[in-house]
Amino acid sequence: MKKLYTIILFFLFLTNAVSAQDIKNLSINDLSNLASEQNDPEAQFYLGVMYEQGKGVEQDYEKAKQWYEKAASQGIVEAQFNLGQIYYTGMGSSPDYVQSKNWFEKAASQGDVDAQFNLGMMYENGRGVEQDFTQAKTWYEKAAAQGFVDAQFNLGIMYDTGEGIEQNYAKAKEWFEKAALQGDAEAQTNLAWIYYEGKGVEKDLKLAKEWFERAAAQDQPEAQYNLGIMYEDGNAVKRDPEQAQKWYKKACENGLDSEICK
Repeated sequence: MKKLYTIILFFLFLTNAVSAQDIKNLSINDLSNLASEQNDPEAQFYLGVMYEQGKGVEQDYEKAKQWYEKAASQGIVEAQFNLGQIYYTGMGSSPDYVQSKNWFEKAASQGDVDAQFNLGMMYENGRGVEQDFTQAKTWYEKAAAQGFVDAQFNLGIMYDTGEGIEQNYAKAKEWFEKAALQGDAEAQTNLAWIYYEGKGVEKDLKLAKEWFERAAAQDQPEAQYNLGIMYEDGNAVKRDPEQAQKWYKKACENGLDSEICK
């Protein structure tokens, strides 16, 4: 499975009277007054960013959380997501997966795709919640419907392996293909395997080779190794031991864990 999505969102597209550029140009005192006296959620969010990153102020995760919470309580989705991230990673303290889940859920319910994916991961791995593959699939599907490639890949894995859900190679192929068409090398490799083995589709070595090649061009080692096997055995290509060795060498250079690399 892919890792938890950990990119923190630093900027907010503002719709109120104070523009993003105006917010950035305010002094720390003016920004604090706007955030405190006028309860301005965008100013609160930007103060959270400043304290989290140490931009113009001494880095202080507790103050970052305090300002994010004020903005998040007013529905600022980026603040909700960032709080989820801070609690997940334990910035300035120990991780708190329950709080992380709560804030990710608020952001996810507003359609935030990163939060939806992270919730899927938390339900899949049982962090901050009881492990629940059905919930994991639900949140992955929401993110995947917005084109989030890692969610598409993880759905492919779940359907391919039958992890917590009914195994379905046709659905695995569907989700791997969506991710593969977005350029995801692991999805391209897995899609190639589906065609290579004929899982839920008619076996098609030519298509398998094409998808292995796409992934191999991105230095995906398993795809490079499997291309080597195809050239060594003459599957869908003319047998070519020299080409096989070339792909084996590339796979080993890119970190393949195999006896042939020792």
